[in-house]
Amino acid sequence: MAIHYHCRHCGTNVGTISNMSVHSEQLGIHKLTEEERLHMVQYQDNGDIRVRTICEDCQESLERNPDYHQLDYIIQ
Repeated sequence: MAIHYHCRHCGTNVGTISNMSVHSEQLGIHKLTEEERLHMVQYQDNGDIRVRTICEDCQESLERNPDYHQLDYIIQ
C-alpha cells in the first residue's frame, strides 16, 4: 500500500509514502469532515490511497491572488 499526495490545483505529485503501515490518525484523515474526506481522499482498488493536497507553488499563488480560491484548478 502507498499513499500518493497530488496537488488538487496543478496535478503535481507532491510526494508518496510507500511500504509503511500507517493509520488515518497518523495522517490526520480522521480530522476531516465526511465531505472533505470524500473530496480529498480516494481509495484505489490496489489498496493505495490518493490524497488531494496543495503544492508550495500553488499555495504561494493563492496567497498572492486570493481570488483564485474560488477556482477548482489554477493551472490546467
